Amino acid sequence: MIRIAIAVLASTFAVSAFAAPKPCEELKAEIEAKIQARGVTSYTLEIVPNSEVHDQNMVVGSCEGGTKKIIYQRNDR
Repeated sequence: MIRIAIAVLASTFAVSAFAAPKPCEELKAEIEAKIQARGVTSYTLEIVPNSEVHDQNMVVGSCEGGTKKIIYQRNDR
């Protein structure tokens, strides 16, 4: 019986590790909320394919299974 309980518990952890990738718009909204909570008012968040990323320092998120990135740029400069 203990072996069955351990197997069920282990499979539960395995399923959560392979959860579906987060949609880009959902992740962008979460990042936007964090930025606004820090008081930043002038910025741009853009969802781009990996091939369009020129500066890795601007990447603040990865979505849709790693096929797209979310780019942050502060506009008050």
